[in-house]
Amino acid sequence: MISLIPMIIFFASQVGTPGPANMALMATGARYGLTRALPFVLGVALGKQLIIWPIGFGLMGVLSSYPFVFATLKFVSAAYIIYLAWRVAHLHLKVSTHGDHAPGFVSGLIVHPLNPKAWAMITAGFTNFTSVDTPTLQATAVIAACLFSCQVLLHPLWCWGGDRLAATVAGKPSEKYLMWVLAALTVLSVLSVFFLGSKA
Repeated sequence: MISLIPMIIFFASQVGTPGPANMALMATGARYGLTRALPFVLGVALGKQLIIWPIGFGLMGVLSSYPFVFATLKFVSAAYIIYLAWRVAHLHLKVSTHGDHAPGFVSGLIVHPLNPKAWAMITAGFTNFTSVDTPTLQATAVIAACLFSCQVLLHPLWCWGGDRLAATVAGKPSEKYLMWVLAALTVLSVLSVFFLGSKA
């Protein structure tokens, strides 16, 4: 079984909160604007698929044979996501302005394979929102579709709102409250795993 609604909430929280990919999207949007950055945005969105499918077919096979590994990864990935939330709460927005050419599709494609948050997020999706007996193809396809949907909706927003968000709240008291709200949403999504996702 798959806990679909908690999974979508979790992924939306993760894709929507600051992290290496969103900081790159925000900086790119602030520097070049959404139109010029679209190839980069598309690359970032598709790059996560390069992680999801190998993890799904490799990791889920191991977890089916060793259920205790499944349980261990569930708690480890949740702990790491909460740690990331703590970092988000203390993050200060800062937009980079160097570079003459907008990064392209290939540059975006490699963002998530090099992003530890993406690996933790996907692992958490498999270990927290799918039961051990969920068919591998089903679990992987659902996670891939949910994440891609969240990325298509939220990544362009980070890119488009980069300079506006930074100009509006960077260095002001409201910046701190924004970061705490984003961090709280991340923690709540992880807690929902144990109160809702455990019923799967």
